[in-house]
Parts: sequence; C-alpha cells; structure tokens
Amino acid sequence: MKLAFMGSPDFSVPALKALVAAGHEVAVVYAQPPKPAHRGQKETPCPVHQAALELGLPVRTPRRLRKNEEEAAFLRSLDLDAAVVAAYGLILPAEILQAPRRGCFNIHASLLPRWRGAAPIQAAILAGDAETGITIMQMDEGLDTGAMLLREATPIGPRDTAADLHDRLAAIGGRLVLQALDKMPAPVAQDEALSTYAPKLSREDARLNFTRPAAELERQIRAFTPWPGSLALLGDMVLKFLAAEVVPGNAEAVPGDILDDKLTIACGEGALRPTKIQRAGKAAMSAQDFLRGFSLPAGARFF
Repeated sequence: MKLAFMGSPDFSVPALKALVAAGHEVAVVYAQPPKPAHRGQKETPCPVHQAALELGLPVRTPRRLRKNEEEAAFLRSLDLDAAVVAAYGLILPAEILQAPRRGCFNIHASLLPRWRGAAPIQAAILAGDAETGITIMQMDEGLDTGAMLLREATPIGPRDTAADLHDRLAAIGGRLVLQALDKMPAPVAQDEALSTYAPKLSREDARLNFTRPAAELERQIRAFTPWPGSLALLGDMVLKFLAAEVVPGNAEAVPGDILDDKLTIACGEGALRPTKIQRAGKAAMSAQDFLRGFSLPAGARFF
C-alpha cells in the first residue's frame, strides 16, 4: 500500500520500521517539529523524524494541520491508500482524515474504549488494571472515538513500569497495524458507556501524597517511571522513588512518618518501603545504599 505515516515519539518508531520492512510504500512521514534539547538546547528532531531520515523517507513537520489547506492538498496529491498514525501529537481535521482512500488508522496504547486520551499506559497502571493492550482504530474527528479494527491484550505484571509497557506495546502496535492493513477487518463501534479518559500528565503530578493508600502510591511509582517521576521531600532533600513495596503500616502514625531504619513510610493506609531511589543530580541507588550514607534525623518525615 501507499501510505503516509504520522508519529513523533519513540513509541511510534517500531510501527514505522515495520511498515517499511513489510514492503509498504511510505510516501511521506509527518512528525512534530524539531525542539531544543540536551545541554546545548540545540534544535533536535523527534525520534520518528530521526528514524525516517535513516530510512531515507521524506519528512514534513507542520506546526498545525487545522485550517492548513496546503498540507491537505499535498496529501490528496499523493493518492494515498491509507495513513497510519501513532502518537503524532496533532489533531487531524476532517480534510486530513479523508485524504487517503481508506482513511487513517490509529495505533492506540489501550484496549479501547477503556482509556482514551494522552496517557493510557500510565492510567492503566494507576488504576490497577490487570491488562492493557493495543487497539488499531479507524480514526474519526473525536478523541479516540473511532471504530475498532483489531485489539491485542498484554498482562500488566506486579512490577511492570510505564517504561516496560511502553516498549511491549510499541512492538505489538507495529505488528498489529500490519495485520489491519492486510486483512482490513470490519470496524466495530466502541461502547461509549465503557469509555474512560486518561489526561495528559505534567510535572505537577509527580508529587507523592502520603495521605493516600500505600498500594496507590506503589502503582503511581511504576506508572510514572520514567516520567514525570514520583517525588517526595525529606527535609530539604528531593528524592525520586523508582521502586517500592507495600508493607503493613502503623495506624497511629502520621502519613509521611518514617517508621523504621528501612525507610518505611506511613501512608493513609498501610506503609510504603522504597527499594530504589535517586537524589537530585545523583545516580539511582538502592534504599539500603542510601541509608548507609545518610543518617536519618530523629522525627524525620516525608512531605
């Protein structure tokens, strides 16, 4: 098939490479514009842009597609069979969605309609879902509301982080979209009554709130690894929690209190014991190694 590909982050790269390896003609790749990055704040192409250049594919990086007749006309001129979209980052208006003969296929990182929106991987872990997956969806003008073509589930293990699921789902997405293009399965409408929304995350979401149950905080730590992270204050020290376990608590303790010499922290329900942490500007380390080099003052409490 003659295709356009639209994607930006690392998640999208396996799908682009799978399409090319399968022999599809990727006529153009759309990606987010280069942004300042790294220490020198040099303009840097996003991962999909970089992958496309390595594959010798033409790349376009418009800042918007709404009311952009130039891009709509360009896509129509390519006489495309379909477009494949994976975490592109721009809303596609009707004139873009309708440009390819068979429309636009989206690789969405949840078992729709369970989690629509910007952060479905993190939302699934936060909610304690037993599984997540990939849905190949026929796009419409709504937010992840299009008809479903194919779905494939994968379990969420008790230690899976967002990074773990990201890589697993990206690989599934690349494989599943090939099946969708090959078989063109009949579309199935989503059940609106089952839909939930996964909002975009920000750095403000990183703060750990120890008045919440320890089980919720443990899921937050896994869901927010690697970004935006899970942070807490110990005195004037900022600590990032990279892994933790839930242990019995002390009902009389104030949330945030350190209960023992293993750095066990009282929570609103139960207690949280970090097993891997990181100080600002320092390498990650086990909680045991941290405690060897840092003496906890009497009455220490996390905030």
